[in-house]
Amino acid sequence: MRIAVTGATGHLGSLIIDSLLTRGVAPGDITAVVRSESKAAPLVEKGVRLGIASYEDEAALTAALEGVDRLMLVSGSEVGQRLAQHTNIINAAKAAGVRFIAYTSLLNLDTSELALVPEHQGTEELLANAGIEHAILRNGWYWENYASAIDSGKAAGKFFGAAGSAKVSGAARRDYAEAAAVVVSGEGHTGKVYELAGAPAVTYPDIAAAVSAVIGSEVTYVDQSVEEYQATLEGFGLPADTAAMVAGMDGVITNGALYSESTDLQDLIGRPSTSAAEALSA
Repeated sequence: MRIAVTGATGHLGSLIIDSLLTRGVAPGDITAVVRSESKAAPLVEKGVRLGIASYEDEAALTAALEGVDRLMLVSGSEVGQRLAQHTNIINAAKAAGVRFIAYTSLLNLDTSELALVPEHQGTEELLANAGIEHAILRNGWYWENYASAIDSGKAAGKFFGAAGSAKVSGAARRDYAEAAAVVVSGEGHTGKVYELAGAPAVTYPDIAAAVSAVIGSEVTYVDQSVEEYQATLEGFGLPADTAAMVAGMDGVITNGALYSESTDLQDLIGRPSTSAAEALSA
């Protein structure tokens, strides 16, 4: 059984490959799909195959997926371009004869109002119509998304946000990577939609407390309006459009977009998910 992983030099993709190796998949049975060989030296050292292709090059993707049975489609990182990129990958998988695709989507996709929803919805629809067996991994938030709070905590003793008292069911990237490896290398997952949420869910003040534990000094959560938070982010050097997107997501998080009581993540990995403090300390 040959397994391919897209975005293999990225944070999540590389962790998925590590998890596959830990689960006993032979390095030669793993194809790491990467844009450039120059960044793939750590993968080559592990003995995995390389498939050189950008998301924009359907022909190259098809060649990279030749002989692959199962594809771990890690969603692209370029917001606004992902649906076109995912279309190319799914078309390439069909042309190459891939038999199963697992895709990293978004927690609570059916009800979420996050700006990230449309591209994930579009990709799930593509998979539904592709004629290939597949499973959906709706990932919750990564605790690593809050790593910047360590810098603001050290500098000012504050963690800024606009999420009020909303709860976030986050987990570490390695948790999601392990779940992905379980699904793409195992049986019985076809047609499944997994809502992957960490537990216990925590609030932004709880995250501030986790940052306090990491840096060894008190950090206080400062709850702002979306507009105030955007201005704060711009003051930290974020471009205005990026700051607006991040602050806007906090406004939606307030309504529970990142909260779930699903135990799918823990059930798949067979252990508790990683706490915010543990993930941030890493």
